[in-house]
Formats: sequence, structure tokens, C-alpha cells
Amino acid sequence: MNSTLWVLQILAALVYGASGVMKVFLFDKVSQDVPSFNALPKSVWTALGVLELVCVVGLIVPAALRWHPRLSAWAAAALALESLVFVWVHVQHREIPQIVMSGVLGLVMAFIAYGRLVLAPIN
Repeated sequence: MNSTLWVLQILAALVYGASGVMKVFLFDKVSQDVPSFNALPKSVWTALGVLELVCVVGLIVPAALRWHPRLSAWAAAALALESLVFVWVHVQHREIPQIVMSGVLGLVMAFIAYGRLVLAPIN
């Protein structure tokens, strides 16, 4: 279980890292092609991108260094909650593939949070 959680944490860090960079640094380029980016102000998207980047660090570093490893679970939980925002935004624009993607990522993040808190905590 520990190995599975590590693989999921690393993959999630890559996905959310790319997403966070896009929201913070490439928003103007990307937002032209995606109608749902108009659902929230740019400042909110930037804040969500910063949250993602902070959580990416939180997914890996505390667990890897065994320094307050529960922070990794809380970072995963924060990303799971954030995915609810994305599901809501994509539902408003009827973007089915994005709804599914956000929902699946949210479930994976919830599993990581549960896994690191209950199934295979790092001590």
C-alpha cells in the first residue's frame, strides 16, 4: 500500500504541478481556448494555481523527509476539496470530459489523504 500511495503522490504532484504552473504563469494563453476559465476571476484562478503548487510540495516533501508527514495527507485533502470547485465550474459549462477528469482526480486525492492518514501513515 505504501508503494501504491507513493506512486499516486508522485503522479498527482506532476499533474497538479503542471496545472498550477498553467494557472499562475500561462493563464492568459490557456484561458482563450477554455470557456470555463471565464467562470471565475483571474485572481481566483491564480490563487487556485498557487494552492496547487503549495500542495504539490506538500504531497512529497513532508512525507519524504519524515517531517510532519501528516502534511502530505492534508495537502491531498486540500486538492480533493479543490477538485469540487473544478467540478462545479465545469458543470456550469457542460464540459463532460473535464467534469470526469476533475472528479477522478478528486477521488484519487481523497484516497491518498485517507491512505496517508489511515491505511499507510508515515511515521
